[in-house]
Amino acid sequence: MITRTGQIKFEASVPSFEPVAAVNNSVSAILDQSNGEFAALALIKAFKFKVPLMEEHFNENYIESSLYPKATFKGRIINFDSSELTISKKYDLEGDLTIHGITKKIKTKITLVSKDGKLYVANNFIVKAQDFNIKIPGIVKSKVSEDVNVATDFILDKK
Repeated sequence: MITRTGQIKFEASVPSFEPVAAVNNSVSAILDQSNGEFAALALIKAFKFKVPLMEEHFNENYIESSLYPKATFKGRIINFDSSELTISKKYDLEGDLTIHGITKKIKTKITLVSKDGKLYVANNFIVKAQDFNIKIPGIVKSKVSEDVNVATDFILDKK
């Protein structure tokens, strides 16, 4: 099952300051129903911010999207069983997340539910900018959280 119109949102806001948040609505994801292998790919420049200057700084100074144009996840849904997709069910998801040229193993929860021939996939997790060698300049360090909340939503369809 596959999509090319998945969504990733992230937020690294700190209370009392302008929200540091972006949305990417053109994320690709694929699930192999035979074994639970799952992969996703996001083009970094597709993340959109409310403030254009924030988007420019994100691409040029923090994530360096010209050098690292994409973020990827490759992993497996643990104990995946395609026969259980008629109910909303949480699974463990383990794999390799690559951002800013750095790959880290992550483990998170993922919710799957099948409806009308489509598979709805959602999860939330936190990453730390420092784990991916993303440097936050001292001048804005108090305005950007080190913990980045990431939320994904995918609606997968048959190939």
